Amino acid sequence: MDALIRLFDQHGPLLVFLNVFVEQLGAPVPAVPTLMVAGALSVDGRVAWQSVLILAVLGSSLANFGWYLAGKRYGTRVLGVMCRISLSPDACVRRTSNAFTRWGVMALLVARFVPGLSAISSPMAGALGFKAGRFIFFDTLGTTLWAGSAIAAGALLHRQVDAVITALSDIGGWALIILLAVFVLYIAYRWIERQRLLRFVRAHRIGVEELHDMVEQGHAPVIVDVRSAATRAGDARRIPGALEAELDEVQTLLAHVPPDRDIVFYCNCPNEASAANAALRLQRMGYTRVRPLLGGLDAWDLLVERRRAPRRADDLAGPAATLTPEG
Repeated sequence: MDALIRLFDQHGPLLVFLNVFVEQLGAPVPAVPTLMVAGALSVDGRVAWQSVLILAVLGSSLANFGWYLAGKRYGTRVLGVMCRISLSPDACVRRTSNAFTRWGVMALLVARFVPGLSAISSPMAGALGFKAGRFIFFDTLGTTLWAGSAIAAGALLHRQVDAVITALSDIGGWALIILLAVFVLYIAYRWIERQRLLRFVRAHRIGVEELHDMVEQGHAPVIVDVRSAATRAGDARRIPGALEAELDEVQTLLAHVPPDRDIVFYCNCPNEASAANAALRLQRMGYTRVRPLLGGLDAWDLLVERRRAPRRADDLAGPAATLTPEG
């Protein structure tokens, strides 16, 4: 631990830069504790807080602008990549979409303060088409507020931070082992929760072909689009006849539906996470036939396009056949 503190004394701003950069890329390595330690060490001049702040903003801005460009080029597809990195894939897109719906680009001012919202706000801003200049301005301002707050908190609480550092130093190498153990346990807990959701999806999901056949045969279930309002606003695709609801509104929307009625939820999130969460909520209320749609809206569109193709071919072949001379 003493070696780690000496390293921080010598290269504090650089460590902050790397920590913030990696965190904003999506890795679960929180930078706030590092910023607070830097703020505490700045009180007695061991670290220059100005350098820490500048490098923290630089590290965050580089990672965020990269994700912004990816979102601008690849649209909502890049959100799937971010959610696979996230330990809460069902919440990350939904929270960010809701924030942008309420506040627009100004959501970037508070994005760094909200877990989950922080990492995915940059690609979401690109996917929603925000101008680069406005993104850079609000992202930089928001990052400055976030990093400055953490540094200031460390400076104000420097005695407590120093006490924690001293206690960890007294424990010696065991302190680092304990911290790593706590971190690993947290990651393991979130991973187990994620696997539980995936098991539910695999056991209960319905394929797009089965759903399409049910609709064609006149036995359509209740279909609910649980994408966020912002996602629906930016993506006009729909499954015909689908109801629309935020995840928190599902129980109210379907309160009049009999518990044994077929209900299908869809989204366009990785592993059908939001749809699976909606189905889980209703299942706990006694609904017995609730299922997430495998592949979500993207899979549905692919199926519809595939089934339209033969019809187009027949339409093109029909007129051609009538123009062919006989004999």
